[in-house]
Amino acid sequence: MRFTKMHGIGNDYVYVNLFAEKLPLAAPDLARIVSNRYKGIGGDGLILIGPSERGDARMQMFNADGSESEMCGNGVRCVAKYVYDHGIAKKPELRIETGRGVLTLQMFAGSSGKAERVRVNMGTPILKSADIPTALPGDPPVNQPLVVGDKTISVTCVSMGNPHCVTFVDELTDAWVLGLGPQVEVHAAFPRRVNAEFAQVLSRTEIQLRVWERGSGETQACGTGACATLVAGVLSGRTDHQALIHLPGGDLEIEWPDEKEVFMTGPATEVFTGEWFPEV
Repeated sequence: MRFTKMHGIGNDYVYVNLFAEKLPLAAPDLARIVSNRYKGIGGDGLILIGPSERGDARMQMFNADGSESEMCGNGVRCVAKYVYDHGIAKKPELRIETGRGVLTLQMFAGSSGKAERVRVNMGTPILKSADIPTALPGDPPVNQPLVVGDKTISVTCVSMGNPHCVTFVDELTDAWVLGLGPQVEVHAAFPRRVNAEFAQVLSRTEIQLRVWERGSGETQACGTGACATLVAGVLSGRTDHQALIHLPGGDLEIEWPDEKEVFMTGPATEVFTGEWFPEV
């Protein structure tokens, strides 16, 4: 099976082009094997790029633990770059089908003719508790108390097609991300588990962010998490409608201009292509 390793500011996945390849294993099993950073290719998960009747291509995403996720902001930028650079659909604007629906992406090519940056219309955030989904009250749930172990934290919940729980903190530490992140992910208030964001507001237009991702643990970046964090910042009165989000792997520009669609702009990088042979 031929594959391509790509990343969006360090959020790395193994990509398989289903226009040309067939999977040797069921996708959840394959995701667990290839994502292993010691015995596999290594990555935050597996993303499949295939034909779509609704867009230029379809993206299907599996976390490192084999669970399927609805959406990945960094991943969809990489899918668009692959589709553009490899000639599947070389257009300045692409439509990619995802578990969130069909998203529109603008391509910005460099002097080499290959896409370097991508702007994604991430759609309208989902703010009703039942649809996020969460058992916490409020449509949307803003600054709601959440008891995690012996600690009560204040959280704001948003879905960008996948669920997010945002906690604003005075200082980003491992105690928050690595200590509370895994507990928030599986908290009973989130029936489908949740991505846990820990955000430090530097100014009304700048945020430092770390994310414990559902099914993958802490990652270098999370595009939907960055979008959810800006929305949570606006809803809770902490930020303006546009901000630069600093993640461990790099920066994303996030906009929620009219409190309808959220826009995300950032780089996408192809690292290498190889061939993987399953053990028989």
